[in-house]
Amino acid sequence: MNQSGKILGIDYGEKRCGLAMTDSAQIVAAPLKTVDTKTIFTELKSLIDREKINTIVVGEARYLNGEQSATTLLQQQFCDKLQKNFPGVSLHRVDETYTSKMAQQSLLMSGMKKKERQQKGNLDMVSAAILLQSYLDRHP
Repeated sequence: MNQSGKILGIDYGEKRCGLAMTDSAQIVAAPLKTVDTKTIFTELKSLIDREKINTIVVGEARYLNGEQSATTLLQQQFCDKLQKNFPGVSLHRVDETYTSKMAQQSLLMSGMKKKERQQKGNLDMVSAAILLQSYLDRHP
């Protein structure tokens, strides 16, 4: 990993994307925000420049048997567009199986009120942080 910038994690979805980012030492992932998928590239341009992001990690949806899901194709198209728009940024994929379940559990354990836990955006941000942290744990 390049230590001069931060790493961004994206939990890509058809309606919205959860974003998470590392600290500058690239050790810890934290939820950042949720962005409407229609405006994701505008948001990414600003974020990449402002935060000096050099690596992006995108979740990869698969069925439990390892086969690709319908979402996998959408995520791949998104990644292709990412590479075209940000050629200087390294792109990695991470299996996102169980990240939503883990995010739900994390929100529950955090003491967040039920109404806040039910907001999909909170779940997407935490899912992005979980998939980004799993990348960091595998690439010390």
